[in-house]
Amino acid sequence: MPSQLPLGPSGSGSTPTPDASAEPRLLRLEDWLTAASMALLALITFANVLVRYFTDSSFAWTEEFSVFLMIVLALVGGSSAVARDQHIRIEFFCAAGPALRRRRLAQLGALLVAVLFALIAALSVRVVWDDWRFEETSPGIGVPQWWYSIWLPILSALIAARAVGLLLRRTRQSDAQYLAGDALPATAGQKQDPDGGQP
Repeated sequence: MPSQLPLGPSGSGSTPTPDASAEPRLLRLEDWLTAASMALLALITFANVLVRYFTDSSFAWTEEFSVFLMIVLALVGGSSAVARDQHIRIEFFCAAGPALRRRRLAQLGALLVAVLFALIAALSVRVVWDDWRFEETSPGIGVPQWWYSIWLPILSALIAARAVGLLLRRTRQSDAQYLAGDALPATAGQKQDPDGGQP
């Protein structure tokens, strides 16, 4: 959000300059994929409800495709959460202690996420290869299974790349910059009075 970015040296009239913790510009990819997946899920579900209500039958392919879209949605949402440093963590450990310790834990978390999803991407390539080699078809509508499974290594690699990007941003930051960026989500949308207290 523009109000959270530091101002340039010329004061309030200058263009805000993002710091090292600013969100990646390509993060819009995950936002668009999330919106598209949610829209398709809503349309498929709504169409299935209408067909069931008026014809007492259903689209056979909707369940299979809906499950696929939910998996895509989970992976894309995971990529967005990693890029924004909003993934699940135990705040008792991650938000306590000196700044150096907190930044090191953030780096460790990003590194572990990158390693985990890089392994998932590498191992799932074999799954895609087997689906293609043995000409596996999906149980619902009989399309090639690799049409679905190929997205697992692709999206896992995307999450790993986002985690590496987060690790690099945390490494380039000083402790003070990390604490300043860490405090932004807590104060977002809240106005403070001139004395520094909450309204």
